[in-house]
Amino acid sequence: MEDGAVKRGATMSRKLTDLNPDFDIIVIGGGITGAGVAREAAAAGLRTLLVEQKDYAWGTSSRSSKMVHGGLRYLAGGHIGLTRDAVRERQRMLDEAPGLVERMRYVMPHYRKRFPGPRLFGLVLAVYDFFAGERYRHRIQQTEMLQWLPGLSHRDLLGATGFTDAVTEDARLVMRILDEARSRGATTLNYVAATEVSKPGDRHWSVTLEDRGPGQSARRTVDATLVVNATGAWADRLWPVKDRKEHIRPLRGSHLVLPFHRLPVSVALTIPHPRDKRPVFIYPWLGRTVVGTTDLDHRRDLDLEPAITSEEVGYLFEAANSAYPGCSLDRGDIISTWSGVRPVVSSQDTSSDLSPSKENREHVIWDDDGLISVAGGKLTTFRLIAREILLTGTPYLNTLALADESEPVFPPADGLPRPETIRHLTWRRLQGQFGRHLPRLLEAGPLAEVPTTEYLWAELHWAASHESVIHLDDLLLRRTRLGLILPGGGVDLLAELKQRLQPDLGWDDDHWAAEEQRYLTLWRTACFLPEESPEP
Repeated sequence: MEDGAVKRGATMSRKLTDLNPDFDIIVIGGGITGAGVAREAAAAGLRTLLVEQKDYAWGTSSRSSKMVHGGLRYLAGGHIGLTRDAVRERQRMLDEAPGLVERMRYVMPHYRKRFPGPRLFGLVLAVYDFFAGERYRHRIQQTEMLQWLPGLSHRDLLGATGFTDAVTEDARLVMRILDEARSRGATTLNYVAATEVSKPGDRHWSVTLEDRGPGQSARRTVDATLVVNATGAWADRLWPVKDRKEHIRPLRGSHLVLPFHRLPVSVALTIPHPRDKRPVFIYPWLGRTVVGTTDLDHRRDLDLEPAITSEEVGYLFEAANSAYPGCSLDRGDIISTWSGVRPVVSSQDTSSDLSPSKENREHVIWDDDGLISVAGGKLTTFRLIAREILLTGTPYLNTLALADESEPVFPPADGLPRPETIRHLTWRRLQGQFGRHLPRLLEAGPLAEVPTTEYLWAELHWAASHESVIHLDDLLLRRTRLGLILPGGGVDLLAELKQRLQPDLGWDDDHWAAEEQRYLTLWRTACFLPEESPEP
């Protein structure tokens, strides 16, 4: 997609109709894995197309816990290789993309006669630090702990262990990687579905594409030497393999967003849930506090927005109120929720009672004569997974020369001086999230902040004009998170958004009204509270 404004309607339909019919590689799926493959493929000089049936990062990659980490519980479970690779990739991302990937202090409190104790946890962290090549772990005394986390339950509290991991804005991470792919020649299209994949005889793969944008019906068949099925939880649907031992086990993880004053934390607190001892995180995010996550089988339609259940709300409140007994959190405190579906690869029989939390998080790659499917894996290791996928496809390509291992995924932004009206932390974030586009973003709109948030109006103007916003939820739930941090999904802001952004989006009044109704209905059903009834 070009750098200029992309409007839906005739322009999008023409873009699909006029699409080059031949590619070296077609990537199906616009989440973190697909974006990583597109970037590595384009950097290797391959003619690359990426399509996403909904919005970029619509699925798992905008609904994670936002953590770029090695996974301490995976290390404790014996997944040493996964943890080692993730810790090293975490460090690489911290070095390359400050502002997009940032350090966060994590704290694990230790209570008398509760697991894990400080000695055992310290041993696990020692291995973690060994992989990182730097010591991050340290002991925290009880008095210091209560200064950091006022209100934390101190009954039988022995102290805590502190360590460092990282966080990101996952949807913006995907957008930045896609931008790097496009800068190297890749074509990317959202709201374009791959409806059929076939390989007639010994010919190249044929992929039938369909425009799923509002009011669109354009279709086009394009060919490629290699097709990558990076659709995550939908991988079985695109190319089911009857005799495969593994299958996708969709697991839902849900989160609560609360006002900071109701649960003030300045670090990421890790607590074992009082019921099943699963780790639950309480951490600061965009001026609010998040509690998450759950880990349950997701048996609902994958094409619908995943949503939290009353059972999950109760589970997360149980964890938070156990850690902070004086807060007495309830449903009236919730600003919003989000839920995502993890495409975990399971080798267990579908009737197995293996706990979701005990499933392996390693990724799996299947090759079926040049149709390469991938599922599982971690946000942190997207680059390694992408390179492994391309190496798997080497036999089908005439030549493949992957970009040098040392080449940065995220080139630094130009050394612009910080405008006086922009705060230091906001400036750092903008540099990391927008890279080479930062000079133009600063000219896209006012540099004032959207009230009660850290977003600039210029960011919304830029997204509306340059980031393939097709629906209002693309703007409010993924390009920004205004819909998750403002009461009512930002309903009180909609009139001002219309006044400011309607020219950028090119929507007439009827179109805008329809988008508002669509967004508010979606927000109520997928980003807020369910009715107080058990899941069927």
